[in-house]
Amino acid sequence: MSTRTLREIMTTDCSTVTLKDNVYEAAVKMKQEDTGFIPVVEGKKLIGVLTDRDLVIRGYAEKREGSAAIKQVMSERVVSVPPETTVDEAAKVMAKEQIRRLPVVESGDLVGIVSIGDLAVRDKFEDEAGEALSQISEQDKQTVH
Repeated sequence: MSTRTLREIMTTDCSTVTLKDNVYEAAVKMKQEDTGFIPVVEGKKLIGVLTDRDLVIRGYAEKREGSAAIKQVMSERVVSVPPETTVDEAAKVMAKEQIRRLPVVESGDLVGIVSIGDLAVRDKFEDEAGEALSQISEQDKQTVH
């Protein structure tokens, strides 16, 4: 059982986009940062997230242009946790929600991001993180046809 908190392991230099950015700019940022996940912020306040899947499903598949607004494709339902959350608690949330990345929010402001890999690597494959990754990977296999 780990008592380490996300504040100790979270990535704090997160790339973000705002509602002023468009789909093309977000995609370019994802490419530059080699990520498939970017938080959407207003100032420092987390208001949504944008994933590569969002770009495909709500963007490309809906025939939206690169100039389309982020608001049209982003996920507004965001699962987030405070920085005092333990590694074990975060792993449980990620497994339950079937997500690989978890924004860390303090007083509504984005302060970091933790990925399922961060939990596993930084906590030496803690059982919960390993189990969460295993469940998410199984879910991915089932959804690929």
